[in-house]
This record gives sequence, C-alpha cells and structure tokens, in this order.
Amino acid sequence: MHDPDAKHPHFVTTGWLKRNLHAPAIAIVDGSWHLPAAQRNGRAEYLEGHIPGAVFFDIDEIADKSLGLPHMLPEPAPFASAMRKLGIGDGMQIVVYDGAGLFSAPRIWWALRTYGVADVVILEGGMPKWKAEGLPLEAGEVKRQPRHFTPRLDRGATASAADVARLIETGKAQIVDARPGDRFRGEAAEPRAGVRPGHIPGSLNLPFPEIVKDGALKSKAEIEAAFRAAGADLDRPIVTTCGSGVSAAILALSLEATGRHAAALYDGAWAEWGSRTDLPVATGPARKK
Repeated sequence: MHDPDAKHPHFVTTGWLKRNLHAPAIAIVDGSWHLPAAQRNGRAEYLEGHIPGAVFFDIDEIADKSLGLPHMLPEPAPFASAMRKLGIGDGMQIVVYDGAGLFSAPRIWWALRTYGVADVVILEGGMPKWKAEGLPLEAGEVKRQPRHFTPRLDRGATASAADVARLIETGKAQIVDARPGDRFRGEAAEPRAGVRPGHIPGSLNLPFPEIVKDGALKSKAEIEAAFRAAGADLDRPIVTTCGSGVSAAILALSLEATGRHAAALYDGAWAEWGSRTDLPVATGPARKK
C-alpha cells in the first residue's frame, strides 16, 4: 500500500483513501481515544459519524486488563479474537485514523505491527482533515464479515519495568518520554489517581506535539532535530514511553519515518512506573549527557 503523495511511507492521504474507499482488501479502522481532560469519547464520536466502512478499535477494551494498567497490549489469543470480530484478517491492507488528527492511531498501528501485520498505514491528518475536505461520513456501527487473523507477536517490541530499569542501569538504551514537559518535570499532577509526578530517572523528554503538525508527522529533518534537542543519540537504541503507552507509539512511528526503529515501547509506561513505590522517581529537567 503506497501513496506517493503522503509525506512518510507509513501514511496515506485523504485523496488516496477516497479513491480506495471501497476496495475489498482494505479495512478502515477508527482508533479514536482521548485523555480524560479532553472530555471527548472516541466511541460516541465514531457512532455519530465516521469514515464509511470503518470499524472501531477500542484500545481500552482490546487490552490485557489483568495488570490493572490502561490499554496494555493483549496476549495473542484475545487479540486475534478481537481482530476476527472486527473483520480484520490475514492479507488485508489496514488504514487507521483517529479523531484528533494524529494521537491514538499510532498506538493501533504499533499494536498491529507488533502482531506481525506488515501492511498497515495511518491516515494523514486523520478525521479533522477528512471532515475539513467535506468527504463522506456515515453513522452507526459497522459490522464486517469475520476474518481469520494469525497473531505473530514480537515480544521484543515491548519492554517491562524491569527491562527499563536494567537498560537505564547498563546504559544499553535511551528512554525517551513523550509526555508534556510539565508532567515530565513533576510540575503538573498526573491525570491518573495514585500516580506520582515526575519521570523515570535517566530518561529524556520529547513531548510528542514537537514532532506533529496538522495531524501529520513533521519532516524527517525536523524529527531528527527534535530527538537530538531532547538529548537523544539517534545512532543508539531508543525505548519510547509516555503516560500510558499511547503517545509513546507516536515516537516509535516518528523513528520509523526517519528510517530507524524503536528498540521497544515501555507498555506499562508512567501509569505503572509512577504508581509503584518500589521504583525511583526523578523530578526537574532531563539530565542530558
């Protein structure tokens, strides 16, 4: 699936999707999710109006809830079952978008890629651009024919808290946090109860809005400059993190856009680290080397 008009290879434009809207091998996925402060409901907005044919991927429901952490990547069997019910199967081309432009769609892109789906892209500009161009919408739930989905989980794509602690101690990877600067520095309260303010000691801070513009990633040169300004060495492994594993996927996606790969995504993210009293917390700006 290639759109020569897209700014990066992991994207397609609204024009491309309009032309391919009814192609039988394409599954369109609405992955809208919002932070509580936004006071928006992704599913409600989907039901009110979505891109024709799109199914809704609920990251809070298609998740491993056994750890008590938000939208953790599920184990293979439940993930495959959820994809089958959505009508997403082997050999399909998948286009993901979200209602914010570029916020939660990369999380679904990352989850599908982690499960071995090679042909998955994100709609550049998302729903805001689609609506701004007056393109068609439909309301209500879409039910696709169930399709067989073979889960090919890359367990190395996720990092645990123990992995992160070990990487920090050994210096074998950099931890880059996508949260806003005031939350990273511990100057603002966390949106989840019981989560301490601050950041993982030794981690770096690259707030995701610094690499996003108008629902799309900035240029390769701008992304690279942003990582370097945050203190990251792009020639060394990078593990991405954030508040709950959503915007960390934007950082992972942006690394792909530069021709690199994230070493892993810390799925428990600050929701886990900040709530565990056995793990250390730092405040203030990142200590860049």
